[in-house]
Amino acid sequence: MCKNALLTAETAWCPGCGNFGIREALAEAVCELGLPLHRILLCSGIGQAAKLPHYLRLSGFNGLHGRALPPAVGAKAANTALVVIVASGDGDTYGEGGNHFLHTIRRNPDIAHFVHNNQVYGLTKGQASPTSEPGMVTGVQTMGVTLPPFNPLLVALSLGAGFVARSFSGEQEHLKEMMKAAISFPGYALVDILQPCVSFNKINTFSWYRKRVKKIQNHDPTDWRAAADLARRWGEEIPIGIFYSAPRPTFESHFPALRGTPLVELPFDPSSLSHLQDEFF
Repeated sequence: MCKNALLTAETAWCPGCGNFGIREALAEAVCELGLPLHRILLCSGIGQAAKLPHYLRLSGFNGLHGRALPPAVGAKAANTALVVIVASGDGDTYGEGGNHFLHTIRRNPDIAHFVHNNQVYGLTKGQASPTSEPGMVTGVQTMGVTLPPFNPLLVALSLGAGFVARSFSGEQEHLKEMMKAAISFPGYALVDILQPCVSFNKINTFSWYRKRVKKIQNHDPTDWRAAADLARRWGEEIPIGIFYSAPRPTFESHFPALRGTPLVELPFDPSSLSHLQDEFF
């Protein structure tokens, strides 16, 4: 009943889009965790992935392109009682939002970040993204992509991310479990979600992924070196699962003012700041 109530919004995604599996998995995850829906904030930037807050009956915030993370971090600081989830695409996160991606990992706020990685810019008609395969031909890269793809998992690990995982939108049960683990993790949690774009990416299709994705087996998620080795694997075998999980102090825990009662619930008297205004006159 909870899931059906969340999924009532009409979508504008292409039929067969990998985003549908992500949307359903997230609805199932928040329902199974028993999270109070009024305590969930879903933040995004701009793109097809960033439409997700429009398509779930949860509180949402649309930022600018590449700017999904700053409002999420600010919201968590202002109201630590919120469950803050970020939904953004590979271009939105690793391209335009690359700087915020790096420094959010360093800050380690208690947020879950779900990256819809379709290896292409789907909203703006199919140019290559940072994760596109070499040789991929697009309307912009007419001679094929020449750059090596960005490896988000290895970058996140190298910067000290406490939770790093990958899933595939065609494995909805697996994706749901990865989302539940990320939301429950105390700190910044990245889930890179392999998601086909049926309109513009004719290489990384559902069938292409199904031949290659393999669930991680017999892996210690506290072993950073083993996680880094797994993150380097890409090709005929693509591992999915939790690569690394090791909590460290969160951004919020460093500031006494952010402990205990959330800032938004503290009493505030604007007149107490009048003397600061007077200094400007």
